Amino acid sequence: MKLPNFLIAGALMASPAAAAPRTETAVLAGGCFWGMESVFEHVKGVTDVVSGYAGGSAKDADYSAVSSESTGHAEAVKITYDPAQISYAQLLQVYFTVAHDPTQMNRQNPDVGRSYRSAIFPQSAEQARFATAFIARLGASHIYKAPIATRIESGGFFPAESYHQGFARKHPYYPYIVVNDRPKVAALHKRFPALYKA
Repeated sequence: MKLPNFLIAGALMASPAAAAPRTETAVLAGGCFWGMESVFEHVKGVTDVVSGYAGGSAKDADYSAVSSESTGHAEAVKITYDPAQISYAQLLQVYFTVAHDPTQMNRQNPDVGRSYRSAIFPQSAEQARFATAFIARLGASHIYKAPIATRIESGGFFPAESYHQGFARKHPYYPYIVVNDRPKVAALHKRFPALYKA
């Protein structure tokens, strides 16, 4: 999937904090956090990625509770990045084109349930405005055969258990990673070579 040039150009020009000399954070949900974390760990300008839960309360922020599909949480990643090296717009481009399928409602490939939904949790009013406009432009471009399912949501972020952190990096031959997540990293390398880091 390649975003139209007009969408990319417009997004880059309007991206919040494009040259701010500090780190920013983004919180994105799009299926199993193992794959999301793995993709964004390979993006230049990203300094840290943490797997976790967003959209529910602190008391329910654990894997067994979230897996019950009764907490309101989504599996998500918190991305810390240097906006002088990569923009919020570029992160969203990666998110919408290789990190997950934004047209799947409450699922991603083999994983089904609301905890696997596509959602953006803006960390500022500026991010909220930008993400809303980005989704609208993406939908209007009709590059997907189905409607965009991604929603803008509010809520805190809570890190997942330690065994989830860096899971794909620590277990590169785990069958789920081989089938579902390594192809996403390969797609990042192919579609965004200038943004890819080994």
